[in-house]
Amino acid sequence: MWSPEYESMAHNRRQELQLKRLRATIERVYKHVSFYRGKMEAAGIIPDDLQSLDDLQYFPFTTKDDLRENYPFGLFATDSDEVVRIHASSGTTGKMTVVGYTKNDLGVWAEVMARSIASAGGGRHDRIQVAYGYGLFTGGLGVHYGAELIGAMVIPTSGGNTKRQLQVMQDFGVTMVACTPSYALYMAEVAAEEGIDLHSLPIKAGIFGAEPWSEPIRKRIEDQYGIKAYDIYGLSEIIGPGVAIECQEQNGLHIAEDHFLAEVIDPQTERPLPDGEKGELVFTTLTKEAFPLIRYRTKDLSLLYAEPCVCGRTVKRMHRILGRTDDMLIIRGVNVFPSQIETVLLENGDTAPHYQLVVDRIGNLDDLEVRIEVSEALFASEVRKLEELGAKIRQRIESTLGISVRVKLVEPKTIPRSEGKAQRVIDKRNLYG
Repeated sequence: MWSPEYESMAHNRRQELQLKRLRATIERVYKHVSFYRGKMEAAGIIPDDLQSLDDLQYFPFTTKDDLRENYPFGLFATDSDEVVRIHASSGTTGKMTVVGYTKNDLGVWAEVMARSIASAGGGRHDRIQVAYGYGLFTGGLGVHYGAELIGAMVIPTSGGNTKRQLQVMQDFGVTMVACTPSYALYMAEVAAEEGIDLHSLPIKAGIFGAEPWSEPIRKRIEDQYGIKAYDIYGLSEIIGPGVAIECQEQNGLHIAEDHFLAEVIDPQTERPLPDGEKGELVFTTLTKEAFPLIRYRTKDLSLLYAEPCVCGRTVKRMHRILGRTDDMLIIRGVNVFPSQIETVLLENGDTAPHYQLVVDRIGNLDDLEVRIEVSEALFASEVRKLEELGAKIRQRIESTLGISVRVKLVEPKTIPRSEGKAQRVIDKRNLYG
């Protein structure tokens, strides 16, 4: 562990620390952020009403819409002179969501990322290739500062230029890589084309995040690289990467609970759910100065585990992301998550890990087409084999989802590749037009 004092702290001591920090955060936003002061007054609540951690449920939520409506600096709790870094995420609609950091905030970010790297087995003797994007996106610089704090050699390749990434991986003796899982798969694909044996390299582990990914994707990455693949969780609104990560047991992501207080709520009723029940993740920052957030609704679906891990960490763990409330597709009245289809495709074994879901409305009915790449050999085989494979996949998807779909097998390299987040869904229905 990088910070055993906090990562393995006794439960009652952690709760005392969380309450102390939570009360200070509530006071801070009430005093310095007019948005929060107005929300609390509208709810008939003042900071002194927070007497226990359970009292947090009576305080108002914060949403991404709130961030956009207060663009760019309306939710900042410090003077601009104290803000030493700005990051932002573009999202898919509306204005950017802008976040800021004081010098102390950057120290916290480096701390939680150092813990994350240590959780994945990294340390000062490692050479870490950071292939997340640098810039307004929080990924690259977040991992970078954590790797420097832990004393590792940082190789800031950023995203793109895949052949150079592979050259660096070989020539610099990289032992750990950090990027999106979809880009890891793409690098493995290019490596195979270039005749590079990834198993012959000293790389031992990868830290992958910024997009949802499934257990079959993990297995494929681990098999192709000969490494352990760790799931990391973070979002720019809370701090960036480092909010939670798996340890070497790979049995849930450990949350940095001394800095981030996690809840799971029913997304419909907005009521807190007990540990072990699936719902929407909600985070409250406990130590951030420039951009503290109270009960931020992430729209990520997960569940929490309170039991200590065999690794010795006593913080709560969260299940890997099970979907999002806002990437959920409603197809003919049925809720569909892309991750459900991904699992079916990858368990099949005859298809590449590249697919797209195309949703359209034909007449008055929703239509879902699943486009899947197949291997060169399979695509060149007789039509009957392709038809049989397509029918088998369609049957499995329909059994999982409970609705009919169309499956289209396409030739290799026809699904667009991504050096960042993969675009899995194309929705042509114009539901909000």
